[in-house]
Amino acid sequence: MVICSGRSSRQVASISEKLADRLKQDLRISVRMEGKETGDWVLIDAGDVIVHVFRPEVRDFYQLEKMWLPAGTTRSAQV
Repeated sequence: MVICSGRSSRQVASISEKLADRLKQDLRISVRMEGKETGDWVLIDAGDVIVHVFRPEVRDFYQLEKMWLPAGTTRSAQV
């Protein structure tokens, strides 16, 4: 799983679109994409790899990285 951020809805949509195009053209990987219309959080499903592209506020709200931290560790201690 890959998690990244764009600075705005437009940048999130652009990053997602470009990545999906490159995966299709260069690696011939079929991808499915959800959320590009709103640009807050785009999910790209490339089979073995899942990519989440967030606006910073949305990424902070969901805190997906927290799922993989050792018990008792905070995100700020990992940064």
